[in-house]
Amino acid sequence: MTFAMWGALIVVIGTVWALIKRYETRLVLLTSGLLMTLLSLDPYAAFQQFDKSMTNGSLIIVICSSMGFAAVMTLTKCDLHLVSLLTKPLNKLGILLLPCTMVVTGVCSIAISSLAGLCAAIGPTMVALMIRAGFRPAVAAATVVASTLPSFVSPGSSHNGFVAKLADVPVMDFITYTAPRTAIISVVCIALMVLVCFLYGDFKKEGFHENNEGALVKQAEASELPENPKVLWALAPLLPVVILFVVSLTWPELKMSVATAMLIGMLYTLAVTRSDPADVMKKFFDGMGRGYGNILGLIIAAGVFAAGLRTCGVIDLFVEYLKGSSEIAKIGAAVGPLVLGIMTGSGDAAAFAFNEAVTVHAPEFGLTIPDLGYLAIVSATLGRVTSPIAAGMIVIAGIANVSPLDVVKRTAIANIGTLIVLYMIS
Repeated sequence: MTFAMWGALIVVIGTVWALIKRYETRLVLLTSGLLMTLLSLDPYAAFQQFDKSMTNGSLIIVICSSMGFAAVMTLTKCDLHLVSLLTKPLNKLGILLLPCTMVVTGVCSIAISSLAGLCAAIGPTMVALMIRAGFRPAVAAATVVASTLPSFVSPGSSHNGFVAKLADVPVMDFITYTAPRTAIISVVCIALMVLVCFLYGDFKKEGFHENNEGALVKQAEASELPENPKVLWALAPLLPVVILFVVSLTWPELKMSVATAMLIGMLYTLAVTRSDPADVMKKFFDGMGRGYGNILGLIIAAGVFAAGLRTCGVIDLFVEYLKGSSEIAKIGAAVGPLVLGIMTGSGDAAAFAFNEAVTVHAPEFGLTIPDLGYLAIVSATLGRVTSPIAAGMIVIAGIANVSPLDVVKRTAIANIGTLIVLYMIS
């Protein structure tokens, strides 16, 4: 190994430490990438990668339009009408409430991309409902936070757009290709969570003494879900997804973009909610700006970090090693992002960095970019919902009034089992 490689190893260790310490992710990745390019005496490579990443047209369209639409949903409260509508039929289901909760939360995760936002929106209602039905608070929280895998069928997912760009395929083609696996692992995760519930003895019809139900009912009331949800309003968050799937399956020649579907969804929302068009438009563009700053900013920083690894020769060395076995590459995609997600509480940083650095070379070691990229993004997501320091985990544990570690003890079993199944079918 060269001096630059040893220096890069030290920088990577420092990067992981800084992310665990919860320093600003974009600052950490940008600084680390620049340091590695300085070690390799090629600092200009960092600036070139920055320019390249910040002008990535297809990602800007997907991510910014989706985040703009999500902001409109928050403004009009259509997302809360969706949550309220889906949770209405769940009373008095007994043990079946657990899988039903995961299905409902999974559908909501398609429309609400943020894990912390999803937990804040649906958590108070679902946790209180499950506890009143006889579930222990910890498993109620675990049920909600472990239900986000269906979000991988959303064209607004930044990870879907990122891997599709690497593979040079339309995002809907990537989603259609991976949808069967998303369905399989979602069902597997539900089955494993039911098994975990039985293993820990987390369900009794008469309930548990430590439920603290009164506080939870107050929290459920604080979630501000509408008592009588409006169906037309509730359809708004899912409309762009439905439009894109219908068009891609029925009229593929139209090649409708994600931005077009989001704009149609916004117009529909304006029509049914009769909101002030000026407020809606302002919120839409504010959301687009936040999407660029937060999500694309992270992608840009991850690109600079990968450029640093590349200039130091680490990626070339790693790719040469992986060329000898596609199984080793698959194991790396399954384990690496999972561990980083657990350690840092962020699935985004782990997935973007791995895919930028390694997945783009997938054909060189006998794999496809969509397959390896999908394995990496699911692994990172499962790592995030197995981390006691993830923002969404802290939110849902606080709602249930339990320790995040009590929740993680339950999600870890289901998530690792789900990842093993995905590895086997990939």
